[in-house]
Amino acid sequence: MPKIIVLPGDGIGPEVTEQALACLALLSEARGLQLTFQEQDFGGVAIDRHGAPLPPATLAACKSADAILLGAIGGPKWDTAPERPEQGLLALRAELGLFANLRPAHIVPGLEHLSPLRPDIVTGADALVVRELIGGLYFGEKVEGTEAASDLCAYTRSEVERIAHVAFQAARNRRSKLTSVDKANVLATSRLWRRTVIEIARQYPDVALDHLYVDAAAMALITHPTRFDVIVTENLFGDILSDALSVIGGSIGLLASASTGAPGTPALFEPIHGSAPDIAGQDRANPAGTIASAAMLLDHLGHPAAAAELRTAIDAVLLAGIRTGDLGGTATCREFGAAVRERLLQAIDQREQAAA
Repeated sequence: MPKIIVLPGDGIGPEVTEQALACLALLSEARGLQLTFQEQDFGGVAIDRHGAPLPPATLAACKSADAILLGAIGGPKWDTAPERPEQGLLALRAELGLFANLRPAHIVPGLEHLSPLRPDIVTGADALVVRELIGGLYFGEKVEGTEAASDLCAYTRSEVERIAHVAFQAARNRRSKLTSVDKANVLATSRLWRRTVIEIARQYPDVALDHLYVDAAAMALITHPTRFDVIVTENLFGDILSDALSVIGGSIGLLASASTGAPGTPALFEPIHGSAPDIAGQDRANPAGTIASAAMLLDHLGHPAAAAELRTAIDAVLLAGIRTGDLGGTATCREFGAAVRERLLQAIDQREQAAA
């Protein structure tokens, strides 16, 4: 039976995770997936209870899992803690070897009006950011002082090669176009990045490759998002660009992500938004991104039909006008989740009737 470790985390994390878990449980029962769930402390709540954001028991459980579902972590409460919640996430990624972060974003046909951009700009936008996740500035040597500080950005050729392969393979399964984003006119790591990506491209002659500097890519994401299919980039650039891409659809609360490593290792699934402590406990959070992350989890476990049902249900609820406050609606977090499950039940009933 597939074992899923659940890390609700902090802020709105427990609220959005609750809705995603209910959807997974419904699909598991309806389709006989036999999913099992085990909750563990992680992030700020783990600091409060265990003195560290990634307790040994949580790490051990994650290493033994088939997949991990994360809500959100962090908040001002732990800004001055000796070890911040975010350090636990970096450590978890490193311990599990989760080097590839996949962040898809698309415009649901019929919801173009939710974007802050003109409909003619966003119509048809469908992109995937492949972000290198355990190298670069976030993991480099740090020097922190009151008068000076530094963060080392370092990449090896092998690190660039492995993320490039993930991106080329993803592009091959989509529209066969890959954009590599760097800052090769200024940064030595970016020049290594570009050379390596060009060399790997020879193994994928069916994928069209182009290159953009990160500042030009940021502008193009806003002015012409439909030019992109798959974007591959380093850790910091990927973090920023994927957040920028998310608002094209109207809210960062809509987007999911998957963090993967070597075949056979557990993958981590989470919405790309933060813990939003200002609305925590108010039932106002948008659970769509977490539910969509659960759909990516189902794909990872080899259940594409269940994943497709869940994605279809999310889109149907949004199109029906059931939306949380970040999208101009009045639905609560629980109401949105319940509406998704109602759509799932309807789809399950229709499937069963068709099979009868």
